Amino acid sequence: MMGEPTGFAHLALDNGNGFHIHFKRDEFLERQARAISEMERQGLDGLLMFRQESMYYLTGYDSFGYVFFQCLYLGADGKMTLLTRAPDFLQAHFTSIVEDIRVWVDAPDADPARELKSILQERGCKGKRLGVEWEAYGLTGRNAMRLQASLQGFCTLEDASSLVNRLRVVKSPAELAYVRRAATLADDALRAAEETVQAGAFEGDILAAMQGAIYRGGGDDPANEFIIGSGLGALMCRYYTGRRHLDARDQLTLEFAGVYRHYHACLMRTMLIGEPDPRLVAMHAASVEALHAAEAALAPGHAIGDVFDAHARVLDAWGHREHRLNACGYSLGTTYAPNWMDWPMFYHGNPVEAQPGMVFFIHIIIFDAASGLAMTLGRTSLVTEEGSEPLSAASLELVTK
Repeated sequence: MMGEPTGFAHLALDNGNGFHIHFKRDEFLERQARAISEMERQGLDGLLMFRQESMYYLTGYDSFGYVFFQCLYLGADGKMTLLTRAPDFLQAHFTSIVEDIRVWVDAPDADPARELKSILQERGCKGKRLGVEWEAYGLTGRNAMRLQASLQGFCTLEDASSLVNRLRVVKSPAELAYVRRAATLADDALRAAEETVQAGAFEGDILAAMQGAIYRGGGDDPANEFIIGSGLGALMCRYYTGRRHLDARDQLTLEFAGVYRHYHACLMRTMLIGEPDPRLVAMHAASVEALHAAEAALAPGHAIGDVFDAHARVLDAWGHREHRLNACGYSLGTTYAPNWMDWPMFYHGNPVEAQPGMVFFIHIIIFDAASGLAMTLGRTSLVTEEGSEPLSAASLELVTK
């Protein structure tokens, strides 16, 4: 059964919606118009969105409520309806320009997919062709099966997982202002790390200093955990639990993001504590050369697979063919947990062409597992008409403590 929270819910309705949005309404309307145009090009009568990124991009709606069944419907006629749970009713009014917000009620026999069908009946979707964001963290396998079962014979469902995603990849001037602010916050976090790292330092204190710099700057939580690892843990490029103190001679890998209004700008560094191992110094030199080569290859009109190839040629020439990864970065934007990686990614043969307004994180990662040595280097760049522009002001010099 659908409903609407009682009590103070009228406050949101009386005061209007979108009190706490971060773009002008006209920008949201322009984005919706482009989405509708793409829907029409693909022959779709409506779009069922389950990605929180799509909802935020088109309406400003900001929530982690996507961990439950939640769907934003956008019709080719421009009409929108959000189906969510009671805790997000006021949240949606406060943070978005969506006017029609429905609530499905928690109950042992709750079936939000069936309630979504009722909304689609209201919208005249019977027999129509609807796109679905099947590739969405908010749409679990169980809920996807329920959705298919509910709509079977009612309408035709097509995979439209990338429709809004491809619109989001090129950032507007207003979005780029947030990206640049995020890059400044990332530099602040790096500076805080450099001031905290020393022999005996606790990894928890390093993380606290970095994240504190971002929060004090008005930033947000990242879409995934900051990556930190020392000793053999420096060869990990995923977060893992359990903190340690740095040894008198150590290596520390950090991968993190400055985040502002959910827009991410990433940095990556391996810092050395104590007397530097000459092999690590050489690995850093290779990383700098590879990063510059990759940034030079990130040019408008060129396939982004060229970026990976440029980095690989340099590292292979330095003897690190077996120590590099099969990808060297990805697009960044406004993303939600569980990760900040966006589409598309740098790997060999990726034909997607770089365009002005795209934002990418390029990471150079060298993990020599046999020797237990790690070296990384990375920063975020904006594709411009002329080429690529690194957004970080931080030095690429090797940090030793």
